[in-house]
This record gives sequence, C-alpha cells and structure tokens, in this order.
Amino acid sequence: MYALRRFAVRRSRQFEWIYQRFETVLAALDPLLTRIGYGRLERPVAFVEKQLKGLLFDCQMCGQCVLSSTGMSCPMNCPKQLRNGPCGGVRPGGFCEVKPDMRCVWVEAWDGASRMKHGDKIEVVLPPVDRRLHGSSAWLRASRERVQALAESVESNRTALARAYPEARKSAPTSAPLTEETRKEGAAR
Repeated sequence: MYALRRFAVRRSRQFEWIYQRFETVLAALDPLLTRIGYGRLERPVAFVEKQLKGLLFDCQMCGQCVLSSTGMSCPMNCPKQLRNGPCGGVRPGGFCEVKPDMRCVWVEAWDGASRMKHGDKIEVVLPPVDRRLHGSSAWLRASRERVQALAESVESNRTALARAYPEARKSAPTSAPLTEETRKEGAAR
C-alpha cells in the first residue's frame, strides 16, 4: 500500500490531469445522476471510490477529498491526521516522528504538489474535517459542488449583464435578462 501511495505522489501531475477529466465527466452527467438520485448512488459509488482510492492513495474515505490540493498525498494518512501541514516533529530525511519508517505525509504532499500544474493549491488553508461525512463519496460531493458553482456563475453573469444594460429591459423586455429589481417591478405590476 505504502509503495503505491508513493507511486501516486511521484506521478501527481498525471493523476491531477485524470482527476480533472473525471470531475468534468461527473459534472456533465449531473442531469442523469440527479434523475437517478444521488442518495441511491451514494453507497455503490462510495464502494468503488473506496476500492480505487484506497489502492492508489491509501484513502481513508473522509468524504472531503483534498488529494488534488495536497500533491496526491492523503493527509488523513498522517498518524495525527493533520489537515494543514506537518507537525513540528518531522525527523531528518522527512520521516514521521510517530511512525519512523514512514515519510511524513506532508513532506510527500509538498513533493507531489511541486510536480502538479496547480500545485499552489497546497498553500490554501483547509477547513477541519467534518467527521459526519466519513465513508461518503467525495466524488459525488465534488460533482454537485462543481455543477452548483457553474450555475451560480451563469446566474451572476446574467444579472451583471442586466445591470450593465438597464435600458435594454425597457426597449426589449422579452430578450433582455432580468435582474432582481426588474423581477420585483414586474411582480408589482
């Protein structure tokens, strides 16, 4: 397991590319996944995710995967389960103070991040782990979050356009986008 985990870190750029494509596919499948029901999909997808990520990354299924921002090194493999960088006990050579035969997960994370295209994401402070999500699928969660972010971005662009051209609403009310204000005006009429 440990050898495969180190293999994944050494090839973090390739895994980053695969992960981005996989996330794009899941986001594109959102209408189908919604129709089937995310609740129904949770157990089978979590099972597959656990097997695959467990083999490659020694995944602990925290439900909030951050592999893409930690150089493909799972921070939950740290004996202290530190989510934001190494403790003060990293031994010479980058070895763990708790498990002296294991390299520090965070030393590996920085090594993997240095190889990644978006390796600077390792500098972002991560929120604490929500233990209620343990065992759930991070893939499905990431897919839903990406679709939601895209929807919010589209709506934000639409209202920004409407605010930029307020006169367009008066001259061509069926083609100009609505802002919150114009929706309220229309409802009041």
